[in-house]
Amino acid sequence: MRKSFGWAVLAYLVPTFPLGYFWHLVTFADRYRALQMYRDEVLIPLGLASMLIQALVFAWAYPRLFPPDRTPWQRGAIGFACTFGVMAWSFAVLPVAAKYRMASVQDFIVLETCFTALQFAVVSPLIGLAHHLGGRKKATVASA
Repeated sequence: MRKSFGWAVLAYLVPTFPLGYFWHLVTFADRYRALQMYRDEVLIPLGLASMLIQALVFAWAYPRLFPPDRTPWQRGAIGFACTFGVMAWSFAVLPVAAKYRMASVQDFIVLETCFTALQFAVVSPLIGLAHHLGGRKKATVASA
């Protein structure tokens, strides 16, 4: 369980940081600049801290909501993506669009919705596999 937890944390952190960095600060940097809502120098340590907290919570919650011994990893990954992807979107996209000044609310919602969908399409199967493989090794050892 402890090993699968660590792998699940990494399964979230390792793809999320580069994906977020390149999405927001490289690939769509001009589109985000046009929104006129972000500071010139982003505070990367705060973003990493946020991702670490999310990774710990998601790695802890996954096996409780989608038990690897009773849920096929594919179904767990889809359930995780639908549950936590929608939650993340509701925390990170809607309230920001509602509260912050920006040149185009619609452009922000489209960009961030696409980012959130891509992020959870990548991390959900990885977290599911981390818990599935960790649970499988445990079950194999127990049955031996």
